[in-house]
Amino acid sequence: MTASAASRAPRSLFGGKRTGDFVFSRLTGGFALVVIVTISVMALEMARSSAPTLSAFGASFAVGTVWDPLHHVFGALPFVWGTVVSSLLALVIAVPVSLGVAVYLSELATAWQRDVLGFLVEMLAAVPSVVYGLWGAFALSPWLRTTLEPWLAKYLGFLPLFRGPSQGFGMLAGGIVLSIMILPTISSVSREVLRAVPSSLREGALALGATRSEMVSIAVLPYARSGLIGAVLLGLGRALGETMAITMVIGNRAEISSSLFAPSYTMASVIANEFTEATDRLHLAALAEMGLLLFLVTVCLNIVARLLVARVGRPVEGGRL
Repeated sequence: MTASAASRAPRSLFGGKRTGDFVFSRLTGGFALVVIVTISVMALEMARSSAPTLSAFGASFAVGTVWDPLHHVFGALPFVWGTVVSSLLALVIAVPVSLGVAVYLSELATAWQRDVLGFLVEMLAAVPSVVYGLWGAFALSPWLRTTLEPWLAKYLGFLPLFRGPSQGFGMLAGGIVLSIMILPTISSVSREVLRAVPSSLREGALALGATRSEMVSIAVLPYARSGLIGAVLLGLGRALGETMAITMVIGNRAEISSSLFAPSYTMASVIANEFTEATDRLHLAALAEMGLLLFLVTVCLNIVARLLVARVGRPVEGGRL
């Protein structure tokens, strides 16, 4: 650039950045800071509200197994167990179905099938959670009690997972309802991830003689694995925080059992059920600490999942398969 051209260029402000760039960067940075501040304020407020139980029980609150508000004894372990196990059970059921739906819609279905089936799958996400809870209570639980659970007990009763009386309401019902609720989230995001895979990978696999199924397994899925894991993480987050639907079908009994037929309880459910009736200061503090514990469990699981994404999501040979 000549001296005359440099003299005609607009002056830069704020350390070498033009005014517009400076304002835009600070504005968007402020929006990002709002998220961090909001999460920090939530955590600090829950910690402040739970101070009485933190001082009364300490770390024993997280590992205690007795929840007795009448005698001021509070232990959160059964609720942690119910939350984690029901969410993982939902993932076990929903992930294969969701990935199958995503692969079919993105790789195998015709145009009209993609439009119709994709719309129907996404409609599942628009159904209110209380509707899922009502369906689970009036349709799913009776079917589990009279049909599925007796069948599982008869043929798989040698496993601890399928022992005990068939009640309909319990961990199995909660896991199934949660799996249906997270299915549209995982399948929709997975579908978009698979559609973003370059067509050259598909064409190269087919040109080398691969079948459609081989093309998907050796070219498409390995390329999209980090995005697929991200879709599963979104489903996990939805399952961990769900309240109303699982409250209506899981049985709401604070116990730890190896059987999927047994009733259980989740952290979100106990907060929803008892918060309006809690008048004792220690009881309210215990529910606040339950919220803090749910927050920490969610953060820890997402950190582990993000590390998993970073581990398995590294591109092969600079992004080439």
